[in-house]
Amino acid sequence: MALPELQDCILDHIAIAVKDIKASKKIYEDMGLIFAPELEEVKDQMVITAFAHVDHNAHIELLEPTSTESTIHKYIEKKGEGIHHLCFKVLDIKAKSEELISKGYRFIYPEPRLGAGECLVNFMHPKTTGGVLIEISQRPSK
Repeated sequence: MALPELQDCILDHIAIAVKDIKASKKIYEDMGLIFAPELEEVKDQMVITAFAHVDHNAHIELLEPTSTESTIHKYIEKKGEGIHHLCFKVLDIKAKSEELISKGYRFIYPEPRLGAGECLVNFMHPKTTGGVLIEISQRPSK
């Protein structure tokens, strides 16, 4: 069975909340994944990120909090380390947000924000997605 052509919604990454990026990277490196050499701090989200390609589209993103005020720190305190969210890249985040809002979904932020890799991002509220935190992301224009 051929897979349908996806134009506007492709899995970009699975984000995993971790206490220690260095220790967590080793698990995935032992499986054969290769992380980008640089870590990125996203000050607005109070996290450090590390990305490893899984295939030509998808990545694993490790999220380590940099503050006890970080959403990721609070998540780890409440639920422990583990999968935090799924992220789908879209062509036009504003148009996709409007489309999803018209279908009854809510977003965490009123407008997209700058995320890792200078992408515009927003998160669909898990109360409207069956309990799953879903991020939509638009890559920066080159």
